[in-house]
Amino acid sequence: MAGLKDYVNKQVGDNREQIEHHVREILKLIGEDVEREGLLETPARVTRMYEEIFAGYEVDPREVLGVTFEENHEELVIVKDIVYYSQCEHHMAPFFGKAHIGYIPSGRIAGLSKLARLVEAVTRRLQVQERITSQIADIMDEVLQPKGVMVVVEGEHLCMCARGVKKPGSKTVTSAVRGSFRKDAAARAEFLSLIKN
Repeated sequence: MAGLKDYVNKQVGDNREQIEHHVREILKLIGEDVEREGLLETPARVTRMYEEIFAGYEVDPREVLGVTFEENHEELVIVKDIVYYSQCEHHMAPFFGKAHIGYIPSGRIAGLSKLARLVEAVTRRLQVQERITSQIADIMDEVLQPKGVMVVVEGEHLCMCARGVKKPGSKTVTSAVRGSFRKDAAARAEFLSLIKN
């Protein structure tokens, strides 16, 4: 399966003219001169950006995990520091950070790059960090049916850092725990220790 970078949001492309018109109108409404040189191509640039940053709408995140493999490995598998970029659905402001995914297989594993693609499929749409965290865990649990899944997502939200309370550098951390990780404190501790190193 191709990576998310190969996808564009087709709805944006199909509605290019309207989106460009509305971006131009917003620029006018905030007091800008849409005829000045620096802004002439801005509506088209914004539209092209939307095709890319909202590409997640074109993908079923469950399918991103693709082909899974039979494997008797029953110890913790972690892919950490998966960088993501998303857009807050409340302010349409960017937020970004790292996702860490761990799971204990029960006979099936996914290709490691598929976990990074799963993060992209879930984050490249209007989102909240709490939902991203839960969706990744739920999809891993549903598709791979592992013994346990743990997901930790760290994020810096421009809607909080650059506006509102204006607290730059503050980070939000969310976690989701499924299966054996719920009861096994040692497994949780191992995961948290390994993602810190």
